[in-house]
Amino acid sequence: MKAMMVDELGPPEIMQFKEMPDPVAGPGEIRVRIRAVGLNFPDILMIAGKYQHKPDLPFAPGMEAAGEVLDVGDGVTDYAPGQRVIIHGKGGMYAEQAVVPEAWAVPLPESWSFEEGAAFWSAYLTAYVGLVSRGRMQAGETALIHGAAGGVGLAAVELAHALGARVIAVAGGKAKCDAVLAKGADFAIDHRTESFRDRVMEITDGAGADVIYDPVGGDVVFQSLRSIAWGGRLLIIGFAGGTIPEVPANYALLKSCKVIGVRAGEYGRRDPAAGRQVMRHMLELADSGKLQPHVHAVMPLQRAVDALAEISSRRVVGKMVLAC
Repeated sequence: MKAMMVDELGPPEIMQFKEMPDPVAGPGEIRVRIRAVGLNFPDILMIAGKYQHKPDLPFAPGMEAAGEVLDVGDGVTDYAPGQRVIIHGKGGMYAEQAVVPEAWAVPLPESWSFEEGAAFWSAYLTAYVGLVSRGRMQAGETALIHGAAGGVGLAAVELAHALGARVIAVAGGKAKCDAVLAKGADFAIDHRTESFRDRVMEITDGAGADVIYDPVGGDVVFQSLRSIAWGGRLLIIGFAGGTIPEVPANYALLKSCKVIGVRAGEYGRRDPAAGRQVMRHMLELADSGKLQPHVHAVMPLQRAVDALAEISSRRVVGKMVLAC
């Protein structure tokens, strides 16, 4: 098989497109012919050795993909050769084949393409674990979504809308604001031209947002705490803005709010039953047409460096996908 390999840590440009041995499925595992790979900002961090998971060199990055089952190991009962699946893992997906435990796979919805399936797992799992499992968002509450046109942000907009929240989405530029409105946001705030704090307080008549979903970090955290509702929940998703802030405890005290860290992948690893329940509900929403991953563009596997550059440029709406 061919794969994009990291032999030394650094920028994405250090990856090499190589011939590698085909993997072999062991007991409880499935081997998948990957057709599409979903790209995520943490891929860039992992290639540089700056992500919390640091695989041994050499490795292929990539945490999610979609394809067809080639064969299965002993003890596998839920999957058979030829079945279309979505898979995830801690790495190894920038390749034409991958082996994963059967528990790390779900059936690809019949109406979805491989590209849509590859854009699903990480973004929607992060959105669901953040908003629902950790944030306890309820129908009728106001959800403020930062980075709303990105992969995890757009998934959060769509999910919050599907679950009955009033959605305020923050994005940069008219095209991205139009995209979040199309996914169900009730209000779109262009952070390039207006203060999201002022607009949130205006929209909510001074009450603030009940749940705030923040994959950006930096100064966004401080302004979010100034626009959160009494008893609200601020969800720390990541730091795509590049700066890890120190949260001022007095803000949490004054608003009696919670600051909650979200590690969606670890949530399911530590509580597999809860993780399976999350995925079942998301697939139910997908089958009912309430969730539909947005693919910004598709590039061939060997152009992974160019695709990651698109993510770094902040031009992407939804998810970049590689075709294998």
